[in-house]
Amino acid sequence: MAYADASAASIRYASAMTTSSAPEILILYYSRGGSVAQLARQIARGVEEAGGLARLRTVPPVAPVTQTAASPVPEEGAPFVAKQDLAECAGLALGSPTRFGNMAAPLKHFIDTLGAEWASGTLVGKPAAVFTSTSTQHGGQESTLLSMMIPLLHHGMVLIGIPFTESALNTTQTGGTPYGASHVAGSDDQRPLSDDEKSLARALGRRLADTTRKLAP
Repeated sequence: MAYADASAASIRYASAMTTSSAPEILILYYSRGGSVAQLARQIARGVEEAGGLARLRTVPPVAPVTQTAASPVPEEGAPFVAKQDLAECAGLALGSPTRFGNMAAPLKHFIDTLGAEWASGTLVGKPAAVFTSTSTQHGGQESTLLSMMIPLLHHGMVLIGIPFTESALNTTQTGGTPYGASHVAGSDDQRPLSDDEKSLARALGRRLADTTRKLAP
């Protein structure tokens, strides 16, 4: 399956560069206000620009007390992730808003259920990248990105970031870090992605797809 976003059905976007051996990248994220979802779509564009296939997935919210079960299919946006998505992907981009300098609980909750995948080595050797969004410029972007890398290292993944050869990384006045793509959303979470943020997110997607292809057996 490929790039999925506007409905529960997966929609395949294949660029002219895409071949039957194109790497499929799972872009897995949690987004409360929509900013992380915007970044995910830009990373998906970068994956496709490099001839890869992007599979967008999200995780359901969590609450201290659950009174009703969440629908197995979201009302809008990307479908919820399944463990099979991890097995089928050749690479992974993991995204979350920041919560006090750390990833959000829904994404951490999902990661905490991956004991069987850790034991069986499902993700070992696969490339991975991370991305985030914060309300303010110094709201914990880099610590959040680093916190997301830690479980990926435990799963044996090969982490990649954004090198300073990307010119936007040297000039951005908004988001964008060498640890991964990022966005400054504003206190009302309504600020659109800047040109630099879009450029760096696409660059991360391209690099993830290129690295995945190079490491493919």
